[in-house]
Amino acid sequence: MIPNNFISIEDACSKRDEIKKNGKTLVLTNGCFDLLHAGHVYSLSQASKLGDHLWVALNSDSSIKRIKGFERPIVNEIERAYMLKSLSFVHQIILFDSMTLEEEIGILKPDFYVKSSDYNLDSINLLEKAALSKANTKIEFVDLLKGKSTSDLISRIKSL
Repeated sequence: MIPNNFISIEDACSKRDEIKKNGKTLVLTNGCFDLLHAGHVYSLSQASKLGDHLWVALNSDSSIKRIKGFERPIVNEIERAYMLKSLSFVHQIILFDSMTLEEEIGILKPDFYVKSSDYNLDSINLLEKAALSKANTKIEFVDLLKGKSTSDLISRIKSL
């Protein structure tokens, strides 16, 4: 049986306080990470270089269904978290069920918030952007690997 690799928001707050007390930095990113691929790993690796602790806010299965449709996710949240947590540079996984991350940002107050370079300041959700500003969180963008996306992977598999 695959272990649960999520941390509760309460435990996350405690760990965040310890990180900050020790003068370390917290990097937060988020996403679905359905069908984990080299592009995900590359972007997460780049994000991890921005600070001492990389935390991933992982979309729940139900939030992915709302965002991407009934047929998704392909891989359930327990398995996605297990794979992400197996990456040496991912320190914590927080599951979230909402359509935006502003509540988690407001609670965790990360030093850095990371999105991939297919986003920019104008495309970040306005509620998330306001929470990031209030938390004094620096927004960073990391490069994507060209041609590496879950949608492309699904299309290639379907064409076999």
